[in-house]
Amino acid sequence: MTTQQDCITLDATDPLRDLRKAFNIPAGTIYLDGNSLGVMPAATPARVADTVAREWGTDLIQSWNKNGWFAMPQQVGDKIARLIGAGPGEVVATDSTSVNLFKVLSAAMNIAAADAPQRQRIVSERSNFPTDLYIAEALCQQHGMELVLVEPEAIAASLTAEVAILMLTHVNYRTGAMHDMAAVTAAAHAEGILTVWDLAHSAGAVPVDLKEAKADFAVGCGYKYLNGGPGAPAFVWVNPQHADRFWQPLAGWWGHATPFEFTPDYRPAPGITRYQCGTQPIISLAALDCGVDTLLTAEPLGGMAALRAKSLALTDLFIALVEERCAGHGLGLATPREQAQRGSQVCLTKDEGAYAIVQALIARGVIGDYRAGDGGRHKDILRFGFTPLYIGFVDVWNAVEHLKQVLESGEWQRPEFNRKHAVT
Repeated sequence: MTTQQDCITLDATDPLRDLRKAFNIPAGTIYLDGNSLGVMPAATPARVADTVAREWGTDLIQSWNKNGWFAMPQQVGDKIARLIGAGPGEVVATDSTSVNLFKVLSAAMNIAAADAPQRQRIVSERSNFPTDLYIAEALCQQHGMELVLVEPEAIAASLTAEVAILMLTHVNYRTGAMHDMAAVTAAAHAEGILTVWDLAHSAGAVPVDLKEAKADFAVGCGYKYLNGGPGAPAFVWVNPQHADRFWQPLAGWWGHATPFEFTPDYRPAPGITRYQCGTQPIISLAALDCGVDTLLTAEPLGGMAALRAKSLALTDLFIALVEERCAGHGLGLATPREQAQRGSQVCLTKDEGAYAIVQALIARGVIGDYRAGDGGRHKDILRFGFTPLYIGFVDVWNAVEHLKQVLESGEWQRPEFNRKHAVT
């Protein structure tokens, strides 16, 4: 059985251990929720303060040129591109994941309508993140298409001649299960189907290579593993072969070829730039820039491959310790055991008390979160994210010790832990 001292030794020999110094982690906190909101980088407060006090406060409107505000979506996008296997000039940091999905899914629909108008279906996973399904449902209503939802094991069989687009989240938010992007994309392309990937739980967490996988479109989140702060701008990537084929539907002035000519007609900018819409949130982009930099500091140490290796070691350890030390308390495992099928989170199930157990852990300083089941196939889950930039092996051991104590003592049954908050 792994001991706490074993974990202390693993931390002492971890080549990535010093990356933790780049973050402000509150004392007494074991933060296992970076898959929902990343920890604040230590550099962010000063960067944001400078953006507000000097760039805005002193340089004022000159900052669009003097301090590079206008180019920030592309500059931050180029940094994100290094994490997701995209090239320079192929990614912009802009808007929200939902808005960006609306843009790329609309573009994909237009391509499908031009190339294969007989294809009238979008296929997605039934347990995909709800906002993705809502956006797809709304667009299907507008375009007269059909949204078909299937279980993951039925995706391959669903790729038929009626399907125009396959829309998937690379790592499932509920279970942490990860698709083989290259294999799934190849299977879709073999049937003439475009692919749209949501990287919200992938970017900065697992290696992604969009160009190698020959994906068509991708969007992702800036406030989870990219550590950009609450409500941080998201990002969007379009395969260069598609980027200039159609307008995206939100044809705002920042996506215009020459926005400061102020012409009344819209001429889309070339490439990914047209996927911008309105004036960008500069203060938020400055914070996101700091967050992305925390990932890039790992490049001399092996980059995403090194982070992935540590992530797998952390999640393997968590699974093993839970099963060793919390046996007999009705916990199940929703996350795949196979490393190749797992993102950077572990989700546990429990028939009773999942929400309250998470609240009891939070009161002890172990921060995870809860996701409700659907009353059928998917049970309530206790969700724990493992960000290798700032989570260590002794954090894992201590978190499981707290979980063991919460279960054995029954403290999760206290009334205050069973009152649900608006955000779970």
